[in-house]
Amino acid sequence: MRDRKWSRRDLLRASTAAAAGVLFAEPSKAAAPPAAAVTSALVEAAKKEGKLSFYSALELTTAERLARTFEAKYPGIAVRVERSGAERIFQRIAQEQGSGINAVDVANSTDPAHYLEWKKNDWLAPYLPDDVAKHFPADQVDPDGMYATSCAWLETIGYNTNLVKREDAPKSYADLLDPRWQGKIVKAHPGYSGAILTTTFVLARDLGWPYLEKLAQQKVMQVQSAADPPKKILLGERAVMADGNDYNLVLLKDQGKPVEVVYPAEGSPLIIVPSGVFRGAPNPNAARLFQSFFFSAETQQMLVDVFAHRSFHAHVNEKGEHVPLANLKLLKADPAAVQAQSEEIKARYSKIFGV
Repeated sequence: MRDRKWSRRDLLRASTAAAAGVLFAEPSKAAAPPAAAVTSALVEAAKKEGKLSFYSALELTTAERLARTFEAKYPGIAVRVERSGAERIFQRIAQEQGSGINAVDVANSTDPAHYLEWKKNDWLAPYLPDDVAKHFPADQVDPDGMYATSCAWLETIGYNTNLVKREDAPKSYADLLDPRWQGKIVKAHPGYSGAILTTTFVLARDLGWPYLEKLAQQKVMQVQSAADPPKKILLGERAVMADGNDYNLVLLKDQGKPVEVVYPAEGSPLIIVPSGVFRGAPNPNAARLFQSFFFSAETQQMLVDVFAHRSFHAHVNEKGEHVPLANLKLLKADPAAVQAQSEEIKARYSKIFGV
């Protein structure tokens, strides 16, 4: 990342092309495994195991819904959900693996860089669900079949419509530096949230660290998860959020709550959420069955309809209230670059924002 002199014009000229990275850029090490269909033999083997552990950085309500829906579809298999921020999940799995503890069966994370590390360490097992092989674009699937994108969303600006008039609302990251928003902004922390780590990476890359330094001078309220800023503006504790999940705001609007999504003029960070089966999974058959369930058209449509997530499954319909991805400027991150700079990003961010 390079520092450069910030200007409003520079920010407004930020483009999708400059931001775009390759999501699954690591070269293939071996041939991808054959596509795996759900067979009666797999189901029976999974039922004999009777359980699985699902480590997830999705919100708890989402992860629990996935678990309970799976249990209803496959009675006799219990899913234990271990939910936390992506960076904490990463640390936990590293500690377990380093101690020879095989506890995780399936993990999904909002930080795709984690999968590069897990793959390098040979902790992931090759498994390619039939739906992934047939209906997902190649750029959302690891070439060795170790993981694929289970869902996605955007990090956006947002505001409370009772506190901010539409005509006055910020339209860009540059607008957040207006003195009128001092003491009225909330944002999440890259040391806790993988989504915010990716967001910080693309903003520092495209807008420069000086932009974040100026934003920190706005007396920003700091929270942990990317799900927290939407809650803070809903409660009126802050008028505007500088980052946060777009799906939270879409769901709140569905309920008639006074919030609005803003897709910044400079572009919106795209957050992809991979999922993979672990090589040392204590319940390998149940893990594979859950992975196939996760990527099925039925489950992917549920993630879109109920939780306002985005899906790359070709047979899944976009949520009507969403602005289609094709109509938005997307800021994409190269997971390898995020991985290489993650500790620097966290340290520099903490110093700038004093948290």
